Amino acid sequence: MRAVTIPEHGNVEALRVVEDHPRPIATEGHVVVKVRASSLNYHDIFTLRGMPGITIPMPVVPGLDIAGEVDEVGAGVEGWEIGDRVLVHPINSEGKLMGEVVDGGLAQYSLVEAGQLIRLPDAVSFTEAAALPVAYGTAHRMIVDKQTIKAGDKVLVLGASGGVGTASVLLAKRLGAYVVAAAGSDEKGRQLLELGADEFINYREQDFYAWTKEHLGKPSRTSYEGGFDVIVNNTGGDTWHPTLRSTKRGGSILVCGATAGFDPTEDLRYIWSFELRIIGSNGFDTPDFESLLRYVEEGDFHPVIDSVVGLDDAVDAFRRLEGRQVFGKIVVDPWLEA
Repeated sequence: MRAVTIPEHGNVEALRVVEDHPRPIATEGHVVVKVRASSLNYHDIFTLRGMPGITIPMPVVPGLDIAGEVDEVGAGVEGWEIGDRVLVHPINSEGKLMGEVVDGGLAQYSLVEAGQLIRLPDAVSFTEAAALPVAYGTAHRMIVDKQTIKAGDKVLVLGASGGVGTASVLLAKRLGAYVVAAAGSDEKGRQLLELGADEFINYREQDFYAWTKEHLGKPSRTSYEGGFDVIVNNTGGDTWHPTLRSTKRGGSILVCGATAGFDPTEDLRYIWSFELRIIGSNGFDTPDFESLLRYVEEGDFHPVIDSVVGLDDAVDAFRRLEGRQVFGKIVVDPWLEA
C-alpha cells in the first residue's frame, strides 16, 4: 500500500512516500481501517526530529489523527462491521500513540484496536473528523472539561492560527468570551477575525504585553483591574515571561504544550504576587471527541481546515507545518490522486 514513512530521524527531507509499505492484517481484537483522512499535528514534526526518551521504531508511518471505514475485522471483535464509519482514538490500551510508536494515518490502511474506535455520525465528514482528535480534543479538555473559560472573560490565545489555537478561539467564543488572537501575520489576523476573534495582535510587529497595557491596562497587584482573565499558551519559549506579565490578578494561564520551547525564563514573583493560576492540561479522551463530533453534527461548529492534500503532497505539507505557514489543520487523504 502507499504510505508516508519516517525511515530515520532528521528534517522534512527525511520523509519518504513509498508504494509498497506492508498492508496491515486484522489480528485478534483489532480492525483494519481504510484511512479516508488523517490530519497533521506539530507533534509529527517532533516525531520526525526525534524526542529524548522516546524510541521510535523505524520506519514508522506518522499521522496521529485518523478517520475512515472499517475494512477488516479481527477475531474477537464485536459491535463493528465492515463499512462502519469511524474516528480513531489516537492512543491505544497500552498507551502507545498512533503515528509515533505504532504506524499512524498517513497510509491507505491502518491497524487499530477495536477499543480505539468511535462511531462517526453520517453528518460529519471524514475531513472534519480527522481534524478533531489531537488539536481539538486537547483544546476541549483544557477549556471545556476543566471549566477554565466563562462568558465575559477576556481571553488571549497565543499561536492562534494553528490547530490548538484555532480550536481554542472557537471554543472560547462558543462559551461567550471576548477573544484576542495572536499570530504572526496580518493575513492570519484577517482569517482569525473572520473565524470570530474579536481582536488580533500581530506578535511579529507588536509586543503583546505592550498591547495589553495599552488596551486593557497594566495588571495590578492591589486590584483586579488590567490584563487578561485567561491566556492560552501552548507555545512556551519567549512567550512565557510576557504571558506572566499580561495576566490579571487572579487570572489563569492555560498550558498544553511548548512548541517554542519547554524551558522558558521564569519569574515566580508574578505567580504569587498576582495570585496567578497555572493550569496544565495533558491530552484528551473519548468524551472530548464525542462532544466535538456532536458540535459538528449539530451544524454550528466546524474545525478549521487549511487544505486537503494527497500523499504525494504530504512532504510539502510537513514543510509548511514546520514553517508555520498553516492556518488550521492540514488534512491528508491517502486516496487522493495528484
